[in-house]
Amino acid sequence: MPTPTMEDYIEQIYLLIETKGYARVSAIADALQVQPSSVTKMVQKLDKDEYLNYEKYQGLVLTSKGQKMGKRLVYRHELLEQFLRLIGVNEENIYKDVEGIEHHLSWNSIDRIGDLVQFLKEDDLRLEQLRQIQRNEEEPE
Repeated sequence: MPTPTMEDYIEQIYLLIETKGYARVSAIADALQVQPSSVTKMVQKLDKDEYLNYEKYQGLVLTSKGQKMGKRLVYRHELLEQFLRLIGVNEENIYKDVEGIEHHLSWNSIDRIGDLVQFLKEDDLRLEQLRQIQRNEEEPE
């Protein structure tokens, strides 16, 4: 199992490849706000663990294992953002909150959150009832 730091790298590499078609050490460093030397060390570790293939000065390519993990990590991140938005978390808090919790939830918890998001989205009345509860809590007594 990858560490939370490894997950951050895999997720970012996956996103870069999806958007640009490639992921370079410099772009990964910029996106994660780390030094290129740190990226190189992590990329070598991810290569050793078979999440990607890395050739110095040639770039890197995710393996099928890395692609599968990257896709799942992006799904997790997007699902948590969607969940927090649905339950009414202030927009300015969502990214930071997701970054703070995403590595601490089991995949079983993620799947159950996915079920809840689906449940809430299937019926507008459910969301309206949630909003009403939130409005009632905000009203002074």
